[in-house]
Amino acid sequence: MEIGYFTMPSHPPECGLKEGQEWDLQVLRWLDEFGYQEAWIGEHHTAPWEPHPAPDLILAQAFRETKNIRLGPGGFLLPYHHPAELANRVAMLDHLSDGRLNFGIAASGLPSDWAMFNVDGMSGQNREMTREALEIILRLWSEPAPFTHKGKYWTVTKPDVMFDFLKPHIKPVQAPHPPIGVAGLSKNSDTLKLAGERGFIPMSLNLNPAYVSSHWDSVEAGAAKSGRTPSRSDWRLVREVFVAETDEEAWRLSSGDMMGRMMGEYFLPLLGHFGFKDYLKHAPDVPDSDVTVDYCAKRNWIIGSPATVTEKIEKIWHEVGGFGTLCVFGFDYKHKPEAWHNSLRLLKQEVLPRLRHLNAGLTKAA
Repeated sequence: MEIGYFTMPSHPPECGLKEGQEWDLQVLRWLDEFGYQEAWIGEHHTAPWEPHPAPDLILAQAFRETKNIRLGPGGFLLPYHHPAELANRVAMLDHLSDGRLNFGIAASGLPSDWAMFNVDGMSGQNREMTREALEIILRLWSEPAPFTHKGKYWTVTKPDVMFDFLKPHIKPVQAPHPPIGVAGLSKNSDTLKLAGERGFIPMSLNLNPAYVSSHWDSVEAGAAKSGRTPSRSDWRLVREVFVAETDEEAWRLSSGDMMGRMMGEYFLPLLGHFGFKDYLKHAPDVPDSDVTVDYCAKRNWIIGSPATVTEKIEKIWHEVGGFGTLCVFGFDYKHKPEAWHNSLRLLKQEVLPRLRHLNAGLTKAA
């Protein structure tokens, strides 16, 4: 098993944008120093608790301040970008990374973002646009001959040489392209089916383990369409994690601090508006009103001493049938940086060595 990091990035609404970015960069430096495998940075446009609209602005800085960790958007919201422009920008970012870039993509799930960009997410237009944009991007990177793509949402031409020297020339440094990751939330997730179909990295967002286990079914369903055999070692699970010296201290610093505040003020109300609280319940008959911060902390979060966290991760690993990388869900602890630093350190140095025997590559499909 490996560990990584996934951040929206989350900051309280009173936090300045530059102030938030400085915190995110500090965390990425810590992750690199501790030897974390990877980190993913989200993109959002209309959520004050998820305030960053351009993950590549963080990544371009972070690649200069880190040495080994792989970094990527988690992900670029493809409906909101012209595919040709994004293909060139991502390829350039891959060069700046010296080949450490992961290319995360997403279809966008915030109705307020849909409204800003005039995308009809309720009909699934965002998912259609994501598939079409990705097809164009991959063609621009892989097809040497000129072509014109005339799709439902974009017309893009890869032109032939003009005036003997003008031509498309920007390609990623990683061949044929950076590893592509896609995140899924809902049951029978279309994006996770896409991951299985195309051999991309599947990422399951922070939900009840019993619910997440169904996500691998989506990956396998997609893989069956293209004759692929997916590996659970590629599967990332994003979870809320806080490690401290004792269970009591971990509870106080998580549920009783910024993790609890963000969940209570933003994430749980947001999931409630979407009707997604079912995804957090350990049993379907649990009332929505019972799905509180403390409920999630007890039932879903991975918090406690190193011994407790080790036990919880191993239990989840077996419940879902095995996975390759646990990605810590990022929170803003710049008011208590030493606590977040210590949690990340304990996870890598005290917990991970106790989980090395968990090999998803040897796991049969559950």
